Amino acid sequence: MPTTNNSRRQFLGALAMGATASTLSVLTNPIYAETSQFDDIKIKETSDWFDQIKGTHRVVYDGSTPHFGLPILWNWAFYLSNNETGSPDSDITAMSVLRHRGLCLAFNDDIWKKYELGAFFDVKDHTKDFAVRNPFFEPEDGDYPINGPGGIKSLSERGAMFCACDLATKVYSNKLAEKMGLDPGEVYQDWVNGLIKNVKLVPSGVWALERAQAHNCAYIFAGE
Repeated sequence: MPTTNNSRRQFLGALAMGATASTLSVLTNPIYAETSQFDDIKIKETSDWFDQIKGTHRVVYDGSTPHFGLPILWNWAFYLSNNETGSPDSDITAMSVLRHRGLCLAFNDDIWKKYELGAFFDVKDHTKDFAVRNPFFEPEDGDYPINGPGGIKSLSERGAMFCACDLATKVYSNKLAEKMGLDPGEVYQDWVNGLIKNVKLVPSGVWALERAQAHNCAYIFAGE
């Protein structure tokens, strides 16, 4: 039986990521307790990452669902509209926190193809079928609801920031590993290794949202 403290952590973790009954069982799996990317040094390094937030205009998007790529699209819109009203990129920071089901936007094309993330997270691209690539890294016409906006790659080059929830990574990699008959620890580590280069792994999405707001970022919900 888990200790009271462990049980409480699992319950709070479930609330933090918006877990449903189907994902609550995953939190009792030993992989949840045993796998961690965060010792004291890593936590400090991750906290320091938020010091990159700069400029007068600062916003954090709560990307809890894929929502047709809007957690990324609205990041682009923030840069566009601020540029049009006289602010250069150097005076702007838009951050997208990819958590809960929106986590899938954080992974590279290899992970999307290998684990069929489009089908698993119910994300379709311009083909009108489940995506086998990350449609919002380098979007093609038809991937977003409108054509033309940049994706994670080009936004990162402009100074936009992206982070991914480790808690959700544990839960969803574990759930998919169970479905595919694979080792959950190996799948989890594969997903961590498969994060897009400029996406930062953080202890949880809600942890990151609080840190971003402590750095004077306005909060905007980008889920559905």
